[in-house]
Amino acid sequence: IMAFGKAVNTFYRFDRADVVLALDADFLLNGPANVRYAHDFAARRRASGADTDMNRLYAVESSPTITGAMADHRFPVAGSGIEGVALALARAVGMADEPQVHSGFGALSAEWTGTIARDLLAHRGRSIVIAGAHQSPRVHAIVHLINDELGNTGATVCHTDPVALRPSGQMDSFGDLVGAMEAGEVETLAIVGCNPVYSAPADSEFARHLDRVKLTVHCGMYQDETSALCEWHIPGTHFLEEWSDARAYEGTVTIVQPLIAPLYNGKSVHEIIAAFAGDSSSKGYDIVRKYWMDRRPGADFESFWKKSLNDGIVYGTELPLLSVRPETGRGMKIRASVEEEQIPQGVPGPMELNFMPDPTMWDGRFANNGWLQELPKPITRLTWDNAAMIAPTAAERLGLSNEDVVELEFRGRSLKCPVLVLPGQAEDAVTLHLGYGRSRAGKVGSGTGFNAYLLRTSAALWFGKGLNIRRTEERYSLARTQKHYAMEGRDQIRTATLADFLKDPAFAQKGEQVPATSLYPRHEYKDHAWGMSIDLNSCIGCNACVIACQAENNIPIVGKEQVGDSREMHWIRIDTYMTGDPVNPEVVFQPVACMHCEDAPCELVCPVGATVHDSEGLNVMVYNRCIGTRYCSNNCPYKVRRFNFLQYADNDAPTLKMQRNPDVTVRSRGVMEKCTYCLQRINAARIRSEKDGRSIRDGEIVTACQSTCPARAIVFGDINDPGSSVSKLKADRRDYALLAELNTRPRTTYLAKLTNPHPGDVIGTKP
Repeated sequence: IMAFGKAVNTFYRFDRADVVLALDADFLLNGPANVRYAHDFAARRRASGADTDMNRLYAVESSPTITGAMADHRFPVAGSGIEGVALALARAVGMADEPQVHSGFGALSAEWTGTIARDLLAHRGRSIVIAGAHQSPRVHAIVHLINDELGNTGATVCHTDPVALRPSGQMDSFGDLVGAMEAGEVETLAIVGCNPVYSAPADSEFARHLDRVKLTVHCGMYQDETSALCEWHIPGTHFLEEWSDARAYEGTVTIVQPLIAPLYNGKSVHEIIAAFAGDSSSKGYDIVRKYWMDRRPGADFESFWKKSLNDGIVYGTELPLLSVRPETGRGMKIRASVEEEQIPQGVPGPMELNFMPDPTMWDGRFANNGWLQELPKPITRLTWDNAAMIAPTAAERLGLSNEDVVELEFRGRSLKCPVLVLPGQAEDAVTLHLGYGRSRAGKVGSGTGFNAYLLRTSAALWFGKGLNIRRTEERYSLARTQKHYAMEGRDQIRTATLADFLKDPAFAQKGEQVPATSLYPRHEYKDHAWGMSIDLNSCIGCNACVIACQAENNIPIVGKEQVGDSREMHWIRIDTYMTGDPVNPEVVFQPVACMHCEDAPCELVCPVGATVHDSEGLNVMVYNRCIGTRYCSNNCPYKVRRFNFLQYADNDAPTLKMQRNPDVTVRSRGVMEKCTYCLQRINAARIRSEKDGRSIRDGEIVTACQSTCPARAIVFGDINDPGSSVSKLKADRRDYALLAELNTRPRTTYLAKLTNPHPGDVIGTKP
């Protein structure tokens, strides 16, 4: 509204962008369109030879994210410094009426600002500047003006009418509600699908004022902190149990169909609202169907309804693009009003506190999900906890190290939590993830981590200055997987710049010392030979493959203590490598699962033949034979085999039984397990093809990790078929095998990582 004078929805065409600047925007992981954005961005990172046209990404952010990790140039800047960066960039791209920019809090050097601006100007209409959703309206208005100046509006930056009715000034509206509650003016309050007692700003004192409401009703999936203080709690449905509809980021509608009937007689939001409106008998199906019947009158409604349900989208509902431009005069007022943030009087402390949604818990709504609790977070590889993330230089200055407990004092409030020293963190900022410290989050989530909401106020929802850090003598154990299954001193990652790749496309294969002979006789695979290719240039490290594999293959969680002992059970891990200056390192992700080696070291040492090779080259496990010697794990150079030390699987809870994939064995304690290339999917495709009297088609088998990867970094198929996608990728000159010098001949290989840094003279200078 500040930029255009009215509410508009903005989305981006990363598939059309040659240069991208992300200002505190983790667009590859967060936001309603992040899956599409990751797909489109990764599509522009493919590299195949002289015709390669990679995009370039600059990222300015307070705390390392996967977007920053994928950037060709990344700059650590505290959240409050982003506005200064945006203003300086506005001047640099030619907005001459921009006032003199204040020095700011961690602003970029003039050299780098100029370099980025020139790169954007050289790609007018083919660039994107994007700001994080938690940045101020002023920052977003400035970014809209910059995109308009660059000719991106309508090309790579698109606008439609709002995809949803979002009230402006939500904090003002919430403040009005709290004020009315305090005054005793609210007789009935229905709280649907949220948990404000836990997540409301600390200064609102929402929980205290809730007692003044005569009738309080809470509807949600869990009996949480809010339901505990309400008179009535109505069990809500999971989104997989309800009928609904939804709009995609660009407006296309889908009819949401339930996967299962409500397990606990829950009520959907539609049914709750209908009951308040006097209709307590209508079911979700009837409500959604009637809504669309009213909008699609006529005899053909049944055809429309069935086709929409079958195809998954309602055709013709995408919103038309608006031809709008930011209002220049309005923008000038915005820029002229920018001042340094003032720290409230009496609040000392030179540092800034940044709040971020947790990559797995989000705002706390997923705290009772064990899969997500145990999923290592991107960058930090932390599980079951959050921590105060601090830069190495700041930690050294304050005498802090990992797992030291500190007291964070922020504007009159305090919280004790452990420290995590994080390379790439902005030096003058501490980041604390939301979503932890729940007191009523079920058996899994209650008591995990530390409640950042206790420090979060309406005046500093996302960041603010005035943080003091006081060291205590306490220590707190953090379960991180970063150093688990380490392969020290090996050449795991092959990287080069795009320019160097174009000069030497086969750089990744140089230096590979593959033995010319082998003790193993070569086996001829006459039918299929399954293999996988993983493109490190596309992998964004989002962990989607890890959680998909867990869901597909009935992999149990083991708990924080067992993770701390390196006993997590994930069949895929994402190795995160950092190199360079700890102040701002380069980051590369590498998914690692069983390599299905042709010459598998695990097979030789198994005394009972539990791990064997099949006729199509898969390294398979026979669970009934395994006696748990773990010799195979010791002999695996990739450290991808997992042992069931304890009875992790719950065989009694009815809902957990319903959760499991019936095509995959539920393993008990005392057996070794690992990636199977989703053998159950291979067999299903084989059965289909035999019924049809044909061979298995290329692309017909899609592994769980492959199917969920938004970047399409994983490709699986038959390497005996020279026309298959995986064969073509393995023929690429970027292809290399992990630890090829051991002559294991892995069926999974990698495409080397490329970066596309700016070729200017400023490269190598500090930001």
